[in-house]
Amino acid sequence: MLPLIAPLPTLEAAPPFKIVLINPYELGRQPFALAEPAAWLKREGFAVSCVDLSLEKLDPEMLGSAGLVAVYVGMHTATRIAVQALPHISRLAPKAHLCVYGLYAPMNETLLRALGVGSVLGGEVELALVTLAKRLLANGTATTRRGTAMAQTEPVISLGKIPFEVPDRSGLPALSRYAHLVLPDGTTRVAGFAEGSRGCKHLCRHCPVVPVYRGIFRIVPAGVVMEDIRQQVREGATHISFGDPDFFNGPTHGLRLARALHDTFPEVTFDATIKIQHLIDHAELLPELRRSGCLFITSAVESVDDDILRLFAKNHTSRDFDRAVALTREAGIALAPTFVAFTPWTTLEGYIALLERLVELQIVESVPLVQLTIRLLVPEGSYLLQLPGFREKLMAFDARLLGYPWSHPDPRVDRLQLDLQALVARCEQQGLPRREVFAAVWRMAHEAAQRPAPMLAGNLGSPIPRLSEPWYCCAEPTDQQLQSF
Repeated sequence: MLPLIAPLPTLEAAPPFKIVLINPYELGRQPFALAEPAAWLKREGFAVSCVDLSLEKLDPEMLGSAGLVAVYVGMHTATRIAVQALPHISRLAPKAHLCVYGLYAPMNETLLRALGVGSVLGGEVELALVTLAKRLLANGTATTRRGTAMAQTEPVISLGKIPFEVPDRSGLPALSRYAHLVLPDGTTRVAGFAEGSRGCKHLCRHCPVVPVYRGIFRIVPAGVVMEDIRQQVREGATHISFGDPDFFNGPTHGLRLARALHDTFPEVTFDATIKIQHLIDHAELLPELRRSGCLFITSAVESVDDDILRLFAKNHTSRDFDRAVALTREAGIALAPTFVAFTPWTTLEGYIALLERLVELQIVESVPLVQLTIRLLVPEGSYLLQLPGFREKLMAFDARLLGYPWSHPDPRVDRLQLDLQALVARCEQQGLPRREVFAAVWRMAHEAAQRPAPMLAGNLGSPIPRLSEPWYCCAEPTDQQLQSF
């Protein structure tokens, strides 16, 4: 007997709105800035895929079905790579709305929009990414095509407090594939990466954090940080690198994290970034950091020239650097200083003075050689542009460099920087020891100044724990990085 009413046809569920988060490069770290938004977006029911271009290639199938592609630019090198990758992403993801987010996105908004980017987000971006995805979903995929994309309604910079989620790292490459800790004896450990805070309460003029956060920093709750660390320990991490712009922006919070890490995982070590000023102001906390497992501290010294330090608004002096070395050494923590070695105010004599200070303090082995070649970057929005008369020293904005080029009034300084950059790159490829490369830098600097190079004798320091990826923000991307997609 035939049924009186034919059965209704089965209705297929609408395909999920697909989002692809892309990280061009982040110092060899497994990116928190993909894992945190992934957690937010998945909580709202979106299908999220992550691509880390430092280890992976763009997937045409993944991008072809995406409704939103969001590219994270947390540093200058990553932004340079992103600019090169965006045309490829656009071609592979013809239906997707393009978004670029992170520290360097607002500073390069005009350039990014000219490349077809529909949304530019900076600061505390997670809520804005969720809002954007919901708007795109509500308006249907047709409105996400280039040329008919919706106008951005989310603020370009968001600085309000957000309720952090435990980052979802499930879509990222295995932690073991990222940068690892290298100990002085040559042994290595799997290194995780966590953030205890974002932004910074200081206004150093050359710093890329300042134009976006403008003196504000936001705390990631200790419980969230510890859950993030716990999942990385399960993946094999025995060292955690804290990526906060300054671990002592909130010293109580930083110490709370150090204690919690040690209490929960007493065998896990860590490193952090802390200002010279904070190392001195909170010197009494350093011994406890060491007892909690801190192996080394990265600190942006930038210069040993007090005039340059004042121009940068660093709030420390040249001799404060010496004091910080002594304090960390006394506490049993290695100090890994970073520098902006070449500026419009650097002289050949000043550069040699920097090398002499490293020898005097016996920390030659503590400094990645790339730090002795870094040239001042002046991006759009830099607080350096507020210095009277400084803008007049600069050339027109260069979209390829993502900054305002400058030439030193003494051409020997520019020539030395280029020569040293080539030397260090060549020596690193050959795997030469740091002190051997430093000796070559020492000779080259003295030759540029037409001065005899004194013999390097005595104690130049011992190797310190370090990450296998050198810490720097604004070096030239390699050809391999630019072709990684």
